[in-house]
Amino acid sequence: MSAAPSNEPSFRESVDLMYNRAVALMDLPPGLEEKIRVCNATYTVRFGVRLRGQIQTFVGYRSVHSEHMEPVKGGIRFALAVNQDEVEALAALMTYKCALVEAPFGGSKGGLCVDPRQYDEHELEQITRRFAYELIKRDLIHPSQNVPAPDMGTGEREMAWISDQYARMNTTDINARACVTGKPLNAGGIAGRVEATGRGVQYALREFFRYEEDKAAAGLAGKLAGKRVIVQGLGNVGYHAAKFLRDEDGAKIIGIIEHDGALFNEEGLNVDAVRDWIVRHGGVTGYPDAVNTAEGAEVLEADCDILIPAALEGVINLSNAHNIKANLIIEAANGPITAGADDILRTKGVVIIPDMYANAGGVTVSYFEWVKNLSHIRFGRMQRRQEESRHQLVIDELERLSSDTGIGWTLSPDFKERYLRGADELELVRSGLDDTMRIAYQAMRAVWHGRDDVTDLRTAAYIVAIDRVAKSYRAKGL
Repeated sequence: MSAAPSNEPSFRESVDLMYNRAVALMDLPPGLEEKIRVCNATYTVRFGVRLRGQIQTFVGYRSVHSEHMEPVKGGIRFALAVNQDEVEALAALMTYKCALVEAPFGGSKGGLCVDPRQYDEHELEQITRRFAYELIKRDLIHPSQNVPAPDMGTGEREMAWISDQYARMNTTDINARACVTGKPLNAGGIAGRVEATGRGVQYALREFFRYEEDKAAAGLAGKLAGKRVIVQGLGNVGYHAAKFLRDEDGAKIIGIIEHDGALFNEEGLNVDAVRDWIVRHGGVTGYPDAVNTAEGAEVLEADCDILIPAALEGVINLSNAHNIKANLIIEAANGPITAGADDILRTKGVVIIPDMYANAGGVTVSYFEWVKNLSHIRFGRMQRRQEESRHQLVIDELERLSSDTGIGWTLSPDFKERYLRGADELELVRSGLDDTMRIAYQAMRAVWHGRDDVTDLRTAAYIVAIDRVAKSYRAKGL
């Protein structure tokens, strides 16, 4: 990827610029406008861990952007590039994201300057537990105050370590498991959390494609089936989004861009095969069923219907925005388009489904997991079999009517099995996520189409989110 030009605003400045653009169209008192924009607090921690016979010092952050609702929520990323500015920008995005999808949280974010690939599992556990310890003792990880989740470089394993560390330090807290989300299923996690962000991207695109007016704005028509898609970054989010769009919606994944180059195949790539190749070989180089190129930037700028940047921030910037040919961009990553590039793309007529909405599937299902932990029962446990028995009554009655009247009428094959099955936790999570993504999109598009001064979905998303945060502050009497 080409680096962002030096005259480009930083990620944090980009978020502030986009915030200011939306606020200029709103009628907020100046004091409240400032209160919502600023980050409440950032805690920087430097701690030592004895590794390989010596003490190594690590730097970590936990930033709280807005406490208009508590607990605050936001992932923890492990990456060498982590810095205070980035963490604060991500915390701000979390505030707006939670407000937009109506998850009852304030925004937070955490990060640790570490390259997880440089350490074995035992060393990473020591580092993670020590970082967690430093945050927990200051209530920066707490079920009712601050609830982290996985992000870049972290996953279920790290969340299980953090959860256990909290439980060790709070032995009588009955809600200890709710101190963090994204845990493995056997440690209080929820079905469907790993795939949640990618699934949310799929549901967002499905909702976009339900509106002729919105498709026309992006120069698209018809269904998702057959649309040519390029995905940048085949991590957890990019992989699941690409897989679901290909397998369930019939989209063609024609390009996949990774850190070591890119693959292109106009006939469509097998996402699972590419993922397996990356797991075995550490990158896409040498993958057989596609045109390989070392220059990922070329594929990012290739002709396609939908572009899904699903990795780092700032990959589409002033240096390459003019060359992007996609009609529709959906931001599966946080901040993949800089403020400058956003201006260029909007002028070109590209429709952008913004990160604040597009990747909110993760926090939505995290919300469901937190609720599950607080209620101490999995979803569906009480009602599933009762649903099945009620459905069985209907089937029995239909079959009785058929035999009594001698019509010889029968149910279509597989209808019975599908109708009789009560919803389990995974189905309920998907249903809740789909509903959340639909309603949030409808709130955005109402502003997008309802106001002459709002010409894009990002500004609409900020207006909806900021308005909800402002209402929360007003209700608190601030």
